[in-house]
Amino acid sequence: MTDEPSTYSGPTRVLSGVQPSGALHLGNYLGALVKFARLQDEMDTFIFVADMHAITVWQDPAKLADQTREIAAAYLASGLDPAKATIFPQSAVTAHAELAWVLNCVARLGWLDRMTQFKEKSGKHKERSSVGLYTYPVLQAADILAYKATHVPVGEDQKQHLELTRDIAAKFNHDFEAPGFFPLPEPLTQGPGARVMSLRDGSAKMSKSDPSDYSRINLTDDADAISQKIRKAKTDPEPLPGTLEALAARPEADNLVGIYAALSNVSKADALAQFAGKGFGTFKPALADLAVSVLGPVGEKMRGFLADPAEIDRILARGAAKARETAAPTLEEVMKLVGFWRP
Repeated sequence: MTDEPSTYSGPTRVLSGVQPSGALHLGNYLGALVKFARLQDEMDTFIFVADMHAITVWQDPAKLADQTREIAAAYLASGLDPAKATIFPQSAVTAHAELAWVLNCVARLGWLDRMTQFKEKSGKHKERSSVGLYTYPVLQAADILAYKATHVPVGEDQKQHLELTRDIAAKFNHDFEAPGFFPLPEPLTQGPGARVMSLRDGSAKMSKSDPSDYSRINLTDDADAISQKIRKAKTDPEPLPGTLEALAARPEADNLVGIYAALSNVSKADALAQFAGKGFGTFKPALADLAVSVLGPVGEKMRGFLADPAEIDRILARGAAKARETAAPTLEEVMKLVGFWRP
């Protein structure tokens, strides 16, 4: 774990991205998209579509560009403003790949061997996984450091990767005698709604890869689908308790109350206080109405953006141009520090 203090003195900047590898859902919206929209008013914001990360597992080439547009449409529908935030496809900025190679030569094999997410994703068939999946965290470090991002929104499953980024940045600064060149990026904890669980299993994270569509609420679901999925969400027969401690022992109830709190922008304690002692026959319709009122307009906006792919492409092109311009000086200085020949 990095304990070296950062001496970086550049601007405050946040960076994050989402993979274009499937339909976005309520968990993505609450855990990432609405947070991105808030951050654009607080600091310099770079939000990318992580298409290079997506291909660490097989993606249909005929669909990938459209999936990239879909993520961009979700960003825009959730409140990201291209006049405030830089929105771009990762693959459109070659600095990500160029810096990743240099950082691959800074990172150590033992560091990557400790990454638990690779072990989870590769399972018992590590030898069949792509090299890209193994080195994914180093590309993630390049994503962050190419823009000298000082802050990164992270969930529990990404904290280890951000710590690796800090280790890589600190080692680069030390090895090439460039103190403070790269910042040691800080995590931004995501607060309520950061971890939304499956509607069918309160112990599993809501996922676009779950075979059951009833496990999640997709951003493109209409009002009837949203209401039906909440009505069919797994619960237990008891009324909602009066304390958070008692709620924590009931994962499905805890998840639904957490969703209500996040959609209402209140604490889970305040949400629970509204419904303590009431059954799911009362709570579920209230949650369904709230979800429809919040997500309905997002889905409508998203469909509107997707109906005009040329405009999405223009937004992505402008964002990519700005991203390239921002990353270029960092990459050039890295090349000089490493000792590569330059005319």
